[in-house]
Amino acid sequence: MERITINPAQCGGRPCIRGMRIRVKDVLDMLAGGATQEEILEDFPDLEAEDIRASIAYAARYTDHPVLTAA
Repeated sequence: MERITINPAQCGGRPCIRGMRIRVKDVLDMLAGGATQEEILEDFPDLEAEDIRASIAYAARYTDHPVLTAA
């Protein structure tokens, strides 16, 4: 997870990739929109394949939360 950085003074404190102004959400949106890893890497030459995997892992980690229901 060291590839994902959070800086309150950058991108509104949203998670970014390696201190760049490429947000995790941007990568996830591109993947959700059907872009391939190769297309993303071509559009953003500063990104690495591991950055894309780290974005997916970050999303998986932070969307895994318990759902509480009333008994």
